[in-house]
Amino acid sequence: MKVLLLHNRYQLAGGEDGVVQTEKSLLEAYGHQICLVEVTNKDITNHWSKVTAGISAIYSHSAKQRVSKEIEHFRPDVVHVHNFFPLLSPSIYDACLENQLPVVQTLHNYRLVCPKAMPFRQGKICEDCIGELIPWQSIMYGCYRNSRLQSSVVAAMTTWHRLRGTWQEKVDAYIVFTQFQKEKMLLAGLPSEKIHIKPNFVLTPKNSPQNERRNNYLLFVGRLSEEKGISLLIDTYLKNNLSVPLKIVGDGPLRQELQDKLENTSAEKAIEFLGFQDKATVLSLMKKAQLLVFPSIWYEGFPLTIAEAFACGLPVLVPKLGGMAEIVEDGVTGIHFEAGNFTDLTAKIQWAITHPQITDTMGKNAYWVYETKYTPEANYQQLIEIYQQVVNRKQNGGVTPKFS
Repeated sequence: MKVLLLHNRYQLAGGEDGVVQTEKSLLEAYGHQICLVEVTNKDITNHWSKVTAGISAIYSHSAKQRVSKEIEHFRPDVVHVHNFFPLLSPSIYDACLENQLPVVQTLHNYRLVCPKAMPFRQGKICEDCIGELIPWQSIMYGCYRNSRLQSSVVAAMTTWHRLRGTWQEKVDAYIVFTQFQKEKMLLAGLPSEKIHIKPNFVLTPKNSPQNERRNNYLLFVGRLSEEKGISLLIDTYLKNNLSVPLKIVGDGPLRQELQDKLENTSAEKAIEFLGFQDKATVLSLMKKAQLLVFPSIWYEGFPLTIAEAFACGLPVLVPKLGGMAEIVEDGVTGIHFEAGNFTDLTAKIQWAITHPQITDTMGKNAYWVYETKYTPEANYQQLIEIYQQVVNRKQNGGVTPKFS
C-alpha cells in the first residue's frame, strides 16, 4: 500500500511530531511505500508571514495545489493527515476528494472543539466552546496565543468548515486515542461511525523490566508547565511535608520558580530536578522507580510518557480525569487520585510507598497491557485495518462493505 502522510510541524517539536515519524518508520518496516509531506511553523517569522498564515489557515489554495501535485506524482492509495493547522489548512481534503482518494485524519488534539486545541483556561478545564457552532468565548478571552485576532481566525476556520460539511463529509476516518476523546469529538458533529480509537505506541525496551530492581523513589517526566500539574505535585510535598524521594525529569517555564519555592524547605532534600534527559536515561529511571506520578490538570490526549511507563513495568498515579483515567486502570495498572486534591494525592503517594508488593503487581499488569495494546506490532494491525476499511469503502462507491 502507498500512503501519503501530511503534517504541519510546530515551531517547538513535540510528541505529535514524534508520532508522525514513528508511524512512518513503522509502515516502512512492514513494506509500505510512504511519502511524507511536511511544512513547518518555523516559516512564520514576521508580521507579513503571520498575516498570510492566518488567511491560509481557513483555506490555502497553494497547499491544495501542492498536495494535488504530490498525489499526481506519488499516486497513493490513502492519504493520512496528522496536522493541517495552520499552513496546510482543510483545503487539502478537497485535493484528496478531487482525486477520489480516501482520507484518514488523526486528531492529536482538541482543535475541532476548542480553538486553543487544549480545553484549558486560567488554570482550569474549560468546555465553554465545546458543542458551540461559533466558539465566541475563545475570541472573547483570546484563548489562542492570547490574541483575540488569532483566536478569531481559528474560530472562523472551524465554524466555516463545519457549515461547509468538511469535517462530516470530506474525511473518511478519524483516529482518536480514547473513548473520552471520541465523546468530545462527537459534540463537534463528527459522525460516530467514522471515529476509530487507536492509541499511540512506543518502541519495545531492549531489556525486560521484570529483571530490574525497584528503588524507593517517585518519578515525574514531562514539561514543567502549568497544565502538567507539576505545581500541584510540588505544593503537595510542601503542604504535607512529604519526604519520599522524587526525581523530576524535564524542563519548562516553571522550573526556576519551583526550585526557588523549595529553597530552605524540608522538601528540598527529597526532590531532585534532573532537567532534560535523553530517552535511554528516562527509560532507565522508569525501570528502577516505584511509581510514575502524572498529575496533569487537563484532559490530555494520549501521553506517550504513560505508555513508556507501562513498557517499563511501572505503575502510574494519575488524576481521575479525561483520557488518563481511561488509560490507567485504578488498582490494576496504577492508581487514581481526585484531580486537584492535595490531600488525596498525598494519601495515594503514601499508600503506594507503603505497599510495594501491590505496586509491583500493578507494574507487571502495566507491562502486560503494554504488550497487548501499545507495541509497534499491535499498533500496525490497528492502523492498517483502518486504512483498508477506507480504501475498500472508496472502491465500493462510498458504501462500507459487509464482511462475513
